[in-house]
Amino acid sequence: MELEIKNKRENPLLNRIEVQFIVSHPNSPTPKRDHVRDELSKAMKVPKDHVIVDNMKSSFGVHDTKGYAKIYPSKEEAMKIERDYLLKRNKLQEKPEKKAETKADKPAETAESDDSGKSDEPETAAEE
Repeated sequence: MELEIKNKRENPLLNRIEVQFIVSHPNSPTPKRDHVRDELSKAMKVPKDHVIVDNMKSSFGVHDTKGYAKIYPSKEEAMKIERDYLLKRNKLQEKPEKKAETKADKPAETAESDDSGKSDEPETAAEE
């Protein structure tokens, strides 16, 4: 895997560096986001947790992946500015664990609670 930085831009308003890159990966599948973060942190000489990979796009039949990443001066800066789903994708924020609901947790339903005021008997004509 070979990383090439196509464009590097300073964004002083958000206190970050924005990077457009191309990852060349002949004879191998599209690299994982975590692996690309490793390579970007080495290339930019920053810790891995300061790098947020925003998106990566591969084309069919081409062994190149184009992407966009943001590099912050600290992890705290990234946590303040970045959206939650990007922090989860980049493993800077833990995903909330889903609680499995079992039948024992649910209250037992009874026939009385399901009764909506109707009886099983057929309705007869109203008395006059």
